[in-house]
Amino acid sequence: MTNIPRLQYAHSLSTREGYRGYGAEQGSKELRKAIAETFYKDMGIKDTEVFVSDGAQCDISRLQLLFGFNMSIAVQDPIFPTGDVEKESGTYQNIEYMTCVPENGFFPELSNAARTDVIFFCSPNNPTGHAASREQLERLVQFAQENGSIIVYDSAYAVYITDGSPRSIYEIPGARKVAIEVSSFSKIAGFTGIRLGWTVVPKELLYSNGFPIINDFNRIVCTCFNGASRIAQAGGLASLSKEGFKLFWRNEKGDFCV
Repeated sequence: MTNIPRLQYAHSLSTREGYRGYGAEQGSKELRKAIAETFYKDMGIKDTEVFVSDGAQCDISRLQLLFGFNMSIAVQDPIFPTGDVEKESGTYQNIEYMTCVPENGFFPELSNAARTDVIFFCSPNNPTGHAASREQLERLVQFAQENGSIIVYDSAYAVYITDGSPRSIYEIPGARKVAIEVSSFSKIAGFTGIRLGWTVVPKELLYSNGFPIINDFNRIVCTCFNGASRIAQAGGLASLSKEGFKLFWRNEKGDFCV
């Protein structure tokens, strides 16, 4: 990918010299590295913990396959798309709805919340738009630690945060041991319909028997997915380049140009 100008990448695939077959199911090494360095700098996330995909919603479905059908889950109420996906698919029978309304600061009352195996959490939330504060996310991580739960953190809308709230769950100490993060290029660079996203699975995240969850997720990806479109990945990489920052970002610190 680095030897071919990105703007000519689609055309290059039609040539003998530029043609590429199936790529790595986990995504191109260059893009995985760019995601880790752009969005998770100083958070300890390695490129090998980043899995490039065809979108956050698709990865949420793969995570359901990873966890199996007998897990208990918690979701914010309201939330899109996780709650609808699980309710309509019938995947989970044991769903705990965590009310998030103005009266509780759009954050669930964890003190009386039921313990579940998995907690799906979206920040900023769709549809309320609320971005969880650092203190709220610290409570969420502590809650997961105390209950042996896994957080699936949807940060697809994180680029819209302007009030200093965390853009990643991994800004919170201890999150690497309890959280998976799912995100998307749809809001970052207008990739809606192009289908490009990623999931981060830290190596410290373990099952109760000590087995790394990243190993199973890698197996799911390699079995059920042939990798994101090479053209979409080239576009994603371009959006994270210096030229891309001039188009999509206010500065190289990651302030989104809205």
